[in-house]
Amino acid sequence: MKKTTLMLAVLSLVILLSFSLNAQTILAQEATYTIQQIDHQVEVLYSGHIIIQDTVRLSGQLTGDFLIGFPYKYGPYVLKGMAYDDDTVFQISLGVQLEGRSGFYGAKISFPQGAPQVFTVAFILSNNLVSQNSNEFTLDFPAYPSLVKDAARCNVTLILPEDVQNITITKNDGEVQTTSFIKENLAAFTYSPATATFPLSKGSIQIISVKQLTRQVEINAIGEITVSDKYRITNNSTTSISSLNVGLPLAASNVAVKDEFGRTLTTSIQADNSSAQFVIITLASPLNSGVSTFLSVDYTMLRASSEQNALFTLNFALYPSLNCYVDEVNVNFVLPEGARFLEPTLSSIEPSSSLIREVFQETLTINREGVSKIEREVPSEDNVRIKYEYNPLWASFRPTVWMWTLMAVGAVILAIWRRPKAAAPLIVATPKPSVILSPDQLRAFNDAYEEKSKLSLELKLIEERAKKGKIPRRRYKVQRKTLETRIETLNKNISELKALFRRAGGVYADLVRQLDIAETELVEIATNLRTIEVRYSRGELPLEEYKKAVADYQRRKEKAEATINGILLRLREELR
Repeated sequence: MKKTTLMLAVLSLVILLSFSLNAQTILAQEATYTIQQIDHQVEVLYSGHIIIQDTVRLSGQLTGDFLIGFPYKYGPYVLKGMAYDDDTVFQISLGVQLEGRSGFYGAKISFPQGAPQVFTVAFILSNNLVSQNSNEFTLDFPAYPSLVKDAARCNVTLILPEDVQNITITKNDGEVQTTSFIKENLAAFTYSPATATFPLSKGSIQIISVKQLTRQVEINAIGEITVSDKYRITNNSTTSISSLNVGLPLAASNVAVKDEFGRTLTTSIQADNSSAQFVIITLASPLNSGVSTFLSVDYTMLRASSEQNALFTLNFALYPSLNCYVDEVNVNFVLPEGARFLEPTLSSIEPSSSLIREVFQETLTINREGVSKIEREVPSEDNVRIKYEYNPLWASFRPTVWMWTLMAVGAVILAIWRRPKAAAPLIVATPKPSVILSPDQLRAFNDAYEEKSKLSLELKLIEERAKKGKIPRRRYKVQRKTLETRIETLNKNISELKALFRRAGGVYADLVRQLDIAETELVEIATNLRTIEVRYSRGELPLEEYKKAVADYQRRKEKAEATINGILLRLREELR
């Protein structure tokens, strides 16, 4: 018993010594770097969203992860986080603790090959931290970053949409009346929320949310570029908005802005800096609190440069002039007919993007979520290089097709015009019905058609449920296969009965003919509806024209369905 106790004591001592040595090694590794300086920049965007950028300058070598954060009260307002330097975007984990300390919202930055000497950590916070009372604004923000090590110096800068002459920043280490100040020897785990009160001219900040931006970039046969930006904007402020400010690339020209009803809006262009310009849009009617609107901004860009006769290149900045935070951005590059993408290739694009190769045309779609001006500072996130080949002979493709079509139609008309006329009309005797339909056949046709309609409706319903994720994918496939098999069997039976009706002649043959015409009409309407949906989603079809087309097709669909129902009703009456 004593020997066992002694052995346990020795083993415990060895484990404690090993743990102590490892802990000392870890502490020694952590102590191999110091934070010389951190630049804490807080910027308020036009939409009221807040971007906090902390540029960290180290000395020594950081071998592990880097932790940074701010008071926990700001955690619920964090929309996105990024960490990057001039060349690389680093992995960031949000909502972590700062070495077990409570009261902080932390972020952990991981460096796969060791930390650089200078890197930036950026956070995007919602515009709920900005409040407005007339032309005076109040901003709630962290005065300093919260670190796990002391920093020798912290430079703080507050950037607003315009210069202010009268600002008051209240924080726990004193009040200042300037947008820039310095904190020497910033202690680890600093907890310092602050408020800034300042006046701004009307319209400098609009508390809005931009739910979606769809950018359609179309390149024509000679390399000319036209862009259409479609915004979905919601007014989140307590007052109405009469004008909006939207960013454009510096090279944009021929700007035209329309609202969701197709009305052309009054605009004025305002240059901001060497990389962007902004268009001030006067709305046709004020946008009330909580109300959303759509805006379409169309403009032209410089031509794509031609490397050789058939090769073109385009270096495009995806988000060159965003002055707000956008929940979802979709950028579509549409090449001229006959062109083919060389860069980027299908294997090199992101999983969230797509390259659609159709018979005559290709489209590259880039999808991003949570986009702001931060992406502009990271070259890998903002710039896309497009290279494509295009034979100029494709420009004459459609005119040539139309010419040959007109020539063919003209030849047919000429042949009909010149054919010899018959001396006397032939009298064709109407054949007597060769088939007599029984009531059982009429009933079978009617029942089969009604069952097919019910199964088609059921198939449509389960497809909608599958799209919404209400049924498992496997179950959806089994049910769809069962319904499609049953519908295929019914179609075969209906085709055989139609053939009997045609041979019977008279009224029954005429009913089948009307039924075939109505069915063909429904197929054509469904195809056309899908086509206009695609054109509208791409921005090729204005809202009013889209609504009118949908209404016309719906009327045609109702008329065709009424024809089919009338035919089935007439067959049911035959059975009585």
